[in-house]
Amino acid sequence: MKEHVDEVGAEHDSGAASSRTVPPPVAGRPGPRPRTSTEGPHRQLDQIAPPELWGRLVASVFSLPGTLEGRSQVSPISSRAVFLSADEPEGAPGTSLAPGRRLEPVHVHGFEDTSVHLCLPAERGRELVELGWAEPHQFAELGTEFMVYGPRTEEELTVVLAIVEESLRFALGGSESDR
Repeated sequence: MKEHVDEVGAEHDSGAASSRTVPPPVAGRPGPRPRTSTEGPHRQLDQIAPPELWGRLVASVFSLPGTLEGRSQVSPISSRAVFLSADEPEGAPGTSLAPGRRLEPVHVHGFEDTSVHLCLPAERGRELVELGWAEPHQFAELGTEFMVYGPRTEEELTVVLAIVEESLRFALGGSESDR
């Protein structure tokens, strides 16, 4: 089992295949949407995850099997990129936040923002927008890039992690029915 290391290219592996069977969100996110920036970088401005939940979000994301932590290729330095392996090629267009570069299906923003940017099938992303969990990324090029709001509660943390896992499956070519 590899430890969580906070350096570029650090690999994180739980030592076993993912056994998470968390269902994707089917209910709307409670309350109003958070305010987000209208100019780049695309940030969540309020309803920020409490520090303890944000820390657990980051630790949980990088404990998913096969994830590598690194510096985002397209986001501020405080963001942490989720890479799938050192040499994973970009799959279908729209599966990476950094098209034409190393596959980066997800990045987690820092504690001042706490949102997650990721790629999902366009239809699934629109469903999450309608349910209040996400919004289209302001710099989306292919309609698959979304901002998922930072979790405010334990229940929301579970949902956000399930959405991150959907994004990773999408990046690896998993079908939408794998959700």
